[in-house]
Amino acid sequence: MNAVNNNLMPQMKIGIMQPYLFPYIGYFQLINAVNRFVIHDDVQYIKGGWINRNRIQVQNEDHLFTFSLKKDRSFNKINARVFSSELFREKIAFLRFIKFNYKSAPYFSESFDLLEEILSINDNRVSPFITNSLKLICGYLDIDTSFYISSELKKNNELKGQNRVVEICQKLKGNIYINLSGGKKLYSKEVFKEHGIKLLFLETGEIEYEFGKSFFIPNLSIIDVLMYNSRQHIKELLKQCSIS
Repeated sequence: MNAVNNNLMPQMKIGIMQPYLFPYIGYFQLINAVNRFVIHDDVQYIKGGWINRNRIQVQNEDHLFTFSLKKDRSFNKINARVFSSELFREKIAFLRFIKFNYKSAPYFSESFDLLEEILSINDNRVSPFITNSLKLICGYLDIDTSFYISSELKKNNELKGQNRVVEICQKLKGNIYINLSGGKKLYSKEVFKEHGIKLLFLETGEIEYEFGKSFFIPNLSIIDVLMYNSRQHIKELLKQCSIS
């Protein structure tokens, strides 16, 4: 197959990620870097990942928080998973915990209002709940990237790995695919090039903020970033990455 010359085409940058619960800033750097972002929700849920948990800072240590899921078959896809019947109570407890832990943070008020709006959504399905949270956070940060849901795209669901990614890019008319740097061992630039797609990787820079902090832990949930940084400063942090 002859490769398409991307220099002669308008750039359409695609990013694809599984839905993560309040992910770290690198996730939002990727959303901010692309034109179309795909929530990859029709792949198997893997226990121990970031689908329903993340980390915040508590008394100079990282603390893992989790929203429990209803017990289900281990091979079910993410879009088939739902939160447990305890979700309502967990939301209330989580907001109380966030308030207790971050009430003295410089941007607590506006960030807490955003969290309350996110958690007020009455939907216990994992993928829609997280998708909505990502959209609301992006709206708060003026990120205008278009969102797509993988399970709603007409594609060959038998494809796996980079072949599936290539097809999703083709369906969305993408000629540039950007992945977080962790995908370097999974994807081949030559394979993408054969399909007229330029493969790039995003590397998050060394981000550190000290407003009100006596100790810094990197790559925590976006919640921590929101609490300690103004919207304008977070917009600058979104640019602290390299793409190559």
